Amino acid sequence: MKRALLALGVATLIAGLAAPAAAAKPGRATLTGFASLPAATFVPDSEASGTALGTDPINGLTPPFAGQPVQGFSGIVARGRGVYDVLSDNGFGAKADSADFLLRVHQVKPDWRTGTVKVLGGFHLSDPAGHIAFPLTREDRLLTGADFDVESIVRAADGTYWIGDEFGPFLLHFSARGELLEAPIALPGVQAPENPYLNGEPNLGRSKGFEGMARSLDGKRLYPLLEGTVSGDRPGTLRMYEFDVRKRAYTGKRWLYPLDDPAHAIGDAVIVDRHRFLIIERDGAQGDAARTKKIYLADLRDRNRDGVMDKTLVADLLDLADPKRLGGSGTTFRFPFETIEDVAILDDRTLIVANDNNFPFSTGRTPGKPDDNEFITIRLPRPLHAAPGAIR
Repeated sequence: MKRALLALGVATLIAGLAAPAAAAKPGRATLTGFASLPAATFVPDSEASGTALGTDPINGLTPPFAGQPVQGFSGIVARGRGVYDVLSDNGFGAKADSADFLLRVHQVKPDWRTGTVKVLGGFHLSDPAGHIAFPLTREDRLLTGADFDVESIVRAADGTYWIGDEFGPFLLHFSARGELLEAPIALPGVQAPENPYLNGEPNLGRSKGFEGMARSLDGKRLYPLLEGTVSGDRPGTLRMYEFDVRKRAYTGKRWLYPLDDPAHAIGDAVIVDRHRFLIIERDGAQGDAARTKKIYLADLRDRNRDGVMDKTLVADLLDLADPKRLGGSGTTFRFPFETIEDVAILDDRTLIVANDNNFPFSTGRTPGKPDDNEFITIRLPRPLHAAPGAIR
């Protein structure tokens, strides 16, 4: 009997060692802060929007809208003193209905004490110098959601911004005031259906370009991550590239991030050290139907030599401990949004996370009501051991 138990124990140990890191569930992360910006928040004195959405109510709101909604947060940059840059994506979800949505970076400041978010200002993205060769929607060269689908953002040491686009996919370099500094940089060998220079058949899905992007610790390289699988790649794997900022060229290095399910997508990526990144992975469901809203620690070194990044779960956003009831829904908090696309490291065990509310369509918090822009901070059960430069 003892010999049988010993054999069973050894077999169990071997099976445990062989299991993928993503399968192991850590201790629960804890909600430490909650703040919300109402869905119906608009840029003061701004242009009307949503004219292509029709005139029927959508989740209780009737388009067109009198102003530009402060919504669709698809990237976040910590500015210090509790202030963040947040990037709005292409507007109302498709190229065809977003020509009157002006691409913009907002500056916001969550107040964790009151649970509110103050919009401090922001700037539109534009191309006054004419770096873009293809026709734009507007003659004044303000960029719209029909021109680009901007989904990821990093801030360089000189105050300029690198932004990842899904339509090309392109890398876009903007000044601190949002003016394009050079021509869009295409990704060699990869084109989405919306690419204005499409030559032949696309090999990437619609709006499946650069959803996440991280900056190296020394600022010399960018690591853009596709949201979709390139044709011919292993199903459910997403390419991460390395881009040399000084040479303005891709280095030729790339890695594969393995999704838990080919139907999933990533939401954002941020660097932890030379080899590791935090990556948001999500399913396409919302509310009670949501099953996967997770943050993984992904390692480029591929220690098990299976050809893809190694993954370790660090936070399940559908199962956050909330002992102080900050989220107002008991001692377990769920972040059940269709698109969760913002993460930044505040300290070695604390992250800020925010959703893209897909205004006015997503209803993950309350059926029939458009989602607010929610910001949360979470404390991880274990430290990341992040490099000092990764904590912004």
